[in-house]
Amino acid sequence: MSKSTKKALREQVARRNGMIVAGAFNAMSAKVVADQGFEAVYLTGAGLTNMHYGVPDLGIIGLRDVADATSRIRDAVDLPLIVDADTGFGNAVNVWHTVRTLERAGADAIQLEDQVFPKRCGHFAGKAVAPLAEMLDKIRAAADARRDADFQIIARTDARAVEGFEGAIERAARFAEAGADILFVEAMTTAEEIREIPKRLSHPLLINIVVGGKTPTLTAEELGKQGYSLVLYANAALQGAVLGMQKALSTLRRDGKLDEDPGLLAPFNERQRLVSKDLYDELEQRYAQR
Repeated sequence: MSKSTKKALREQVARRNGMIVAGAFNAMSAKVVADQGFEAVYLTGAGLTNMHYGVPDLGIIGLRDVADATSRIRDAVDLPLIVDADTGFGNAVNVWHTVRTLERAGADAIQLEDQVFPKRCGHFAGKAVAPLAEMLDKIRAAADARRDADFQIIARTDARAVEGFEGAIERAARFAEAGADILFVEAMTTAEEIREIPKRLSHPLLINIVVGGKTPTLTAEELGKQGYSLVLYANAALQGAVLGMQKALSTLRRDGKLDEDPGLLAPFNERQRLVSKDLYDELEQRYAQR
């Protein structure tokens, strides 16, 4: 029997070698992540919000949006799948339901954060964090709700911007005691803070690199040596896709036509390869001959 994606992710996390996790906002972007050789994919709530609704990451999406996207990505790729569950879509009871829903949809791990609802992007100003006791209840509910013991709970704190670095460390340590498998201190602002966290927290760690955000950009190799398990680039694909659309469409608008220029867009045949057109041709030959 092949190893489950949940078990594979747990083993990858245990190595603490700075594995890059690329974000996806739909099934096609997840296919590109897999095609590029990444070992895990992350369903980004910000990316889903931006690309699905065209609005900022301000707590607008709901559980059904995330569950539907999870199931589509799970059908599209065989990689371990981490899912951004924001604040859990309610209180601890809602978190219990969220875990059951997303695990059934195909998630191998979920990320919960301690912001008040509606949450904000971790690199936006004006964040507020929920009472510690409320977040601890959510983590305990999440751990109890999982059906597979290899399903992991990633607990994120946004307290760095609210209570300072020491407050964020204290919260993360309490999250570990409540049953979180992986800890995530969001929006660190200096390389010194990045180095300090693995010295202060013994649990596996995730670091989020937001291109253009508050956290300094270090290589995955450097971060692995410091003790981080996962290096998340949640929206690199999204920002690259937006730039690609802008370049292709501005050329079309300017010139009135668009040729198959690989410097501007993926060729037609490459698009068909990514969506497994050959497989569907073979299935059509096997089942739909007339």
